[in-house]
Amino acid sequence: MSTTPRKRRLEVEDSGDISVVNFVDKKILDEQNIQMIGDDLFRLVDELGRRKILLNFGNVEFLSSAALGKLITMNRKVQAVRGKLILCNITKEIREVFEITKLDKLFTIMGDEQAALQAF
Repeated sequence: MSTTPRKRRLEVEDSGDISVVNFVDKKILDEQNIQMIGDDLFRLVDELGRRKILLNFGNVEFLSSAALGKLITMNRKVQAVRGKLILCNITKEIREVFEITKLDKLFTIMGDEQAALQAF
């Protein structure tokens, strides 16, 4: 049985009471990785009680529709605890996917991390 620790998919830093989440992977496509990312994101709200979460997509080049589903679920969880979820540093290509799917209306999307932190 393998005892290698699972690779971290997220790096979380706290900036005051805001959890800033950076994605490790450039391509978020693999179902297993998406499941781990979802679990880690949900844990921030469900177990750690975080209410202000900033998702920084600066590293991300590709995002699958399954990953979008996790983001929608995450948004619901954050809203359920009267928190705030903001996305930033989204590439033009991923931004187009958000616009086509109308998710740009669901999420607060800021240009960069500094602007996003000020939006809380």
